Amino acid sequence: MTSRVLSLGEALIDVVTRPGSTQEHVGGSLLNVAVGLGALGHPASICSHWGKDPRGNLLRQWAESAGVQITPGTDSAHKTSVAFARIDADGHANYEFDLNWAVPQLPDLEPFGHLHTGSIAATVEPGGSTVVVAAERMRLLGTVSYDPNIRPALMHSPDTVVDRVEHLVSLSDVVKTSDEDLDWLYPGVPVENIMRRWVKTGPAMVVVTRGSCGAYARLAHHRDMLHIDQTPVTVGDTVGAGDSFMAGLLSGLLDAGLLGSPQARDRLAAVDWPDVQPALLRAIHTSALTVSRSGAYAPSRAEVHALHTLDPALT
Repeated sequence: MTSRVLSLGEALIDVVTRPGSTQEHVGGSLLNVAVGLGALGHPASICSHWGKDPRGNLLRQWAESAGVQITPGTDSAHKTSVAFARIDADGHANYEFDLNWAVPQLPDLEPFGHLHTGSIAATVEPGGSTVVVAAERMRLLGTVSYDPNIRPALMHSPDTVVDRVEHLVSLSDVVKTSDEDLDWLYPGVPVENIMRRWVKTGPAMVVVTRGSCGAYARLAHHRDMLHIDQTPVTVGDTVGAGDSFMAGLLSGLLDAGLLGSPQARDRLAAVDWPDVQPALLRAIHTSALTVSRSGAYAPSRAEVHALHTLDPALT
């Protein structure tokens, strides 16, 4: 039976402003990952916090359109959170937030094989402490993944969040972050040094995305680091790119039987590069498809397969 994934954290509306236009898109890092997994054919659930208002209804409809189950209490916020994303000429997004975040009702974790969390939800209180409790419990039941997904407008300074980030890294089996996140958390420290340190604290795999330069990956028991090239695409914007990468990575690892149970954790701890390279390539391709569109687009498995077939780097 395929493991059900619980995505725990924020869902919100992105108000995206470009020169001459403003549009609203559904989003939020943890909802993006849940919908990304659903679009790729995996049983997925979301535990979040939005309102019974028009924006909240859009979030619900988007989740349900991908087959994502919504846990009870998710729609109990007094209003739905908003992220204001301003897109520059290169398609990069800068954010400001009007945020409500709490975990209204943590579901029973027994039905789930994997927990994914991170971003704002893991550091903003009162919800952040509940996220930590959920990750600690899930270590006994299945596997855990984490994406710090740094948002300086809400996290204020590295000193206020680095202990929480490092604790969640230690509770996780897979960690995905970006070079921009690491530069903010650890100014001036080489990416390779941070990856090497993080894999010694608990995770079997740490992956760092580097925009158009692709991604780095490190396995806890392997001395070498792997570089994966990005697939060239015409960029619409980068909204949701990291979340799409995360969904593709989790999808590939789930398909390989490397996430979803304590036994899968043991298998992941013993892998070599050929075992995880298909998952890393799926992550690259889901992300490429997302950035080729505007907003947090979630590609289907058929689209990812088609891009995999066409990518000249893989032939």
